[in-house]
Amino acid sequence: MSKYLEVLTPQNSQLIIIDQQPQMAFSVQSIDRQTLKNNVVGLAKAAKVFNIPTTITTVETESFSGYVFPELMAVYPEHKILERSSMNSWDDQNVRDALAANGRKKVVVAGLWIEVCNLTFALGAMLEGDYEIYMVADASGGTSQDAHKYAMDRLVQAGAVPVTWLQVLLEWQRDWARRETYEAVTAVIKEHCGAYGMGVDYAVTMVHKGPERVAHGERIGPNPAKISS
Repeated sequence: MSKYLEVLTPQNSQLIIIDQQPQMAFSVQSIDRQTLKNNVVGLAKAAKVFNIPTTITTVETESFSGYVFPELMAVYPEHKILERSSMNSWDDQNVRDALAANGRKKVVVAGLWIEVCNLTFALGAMLEGDYEIYMVADASGGTSQDAHKYAMDRLVQAGAVPVTWLQVLLEWQRDWARRETYEAVTAVIKEHCGAYGMGVDYAVTMVHKGPERVAHGERIGPNPAKISS
């Protein structure tokens, strides 16, 4: 279908972050949990750069799941959080209303756990809301490798599109000539993209002779010591 040939843009997509809470993360076994946190925070920062409408929803915050990762909330310090009782975000009218108010059919999803909360939301949103789901595989986690794999398989069979968070970021940027977001995007890459970020830092300083990202003290030496023969 032609809709699957369309790239994500800052104008056609929105983001939903589902249950990125400590108790939900404790059971994640499909991805390193520190990597998971890094990726979802990177995705949130990317959405902020491009003014992507973002819905944050949680479940049983004070009775079971705990508060949203503080690093994530630091990106959205004033953002309203939609609390639910259902494991399925689509069952909550506030979530449905928030998605509808954003007026965009392409919904990027990052949440815990992928085999329950992400999956059921995606199926409901596609079936009843006619949304297009882009499931961020590396900013979501499952309780096992099998749980993650078979949830992704089922989602793809149902029509969802599997993506990674960096893929989404670069799809939103699309062209490095778009200077209005260039610096902010490369800042996210430097902080959250590991070796790719190191490469950007190297290119800026060594190739383009730009300033270092973090100032350091005076560099002293070299001063070879005398070596006894």
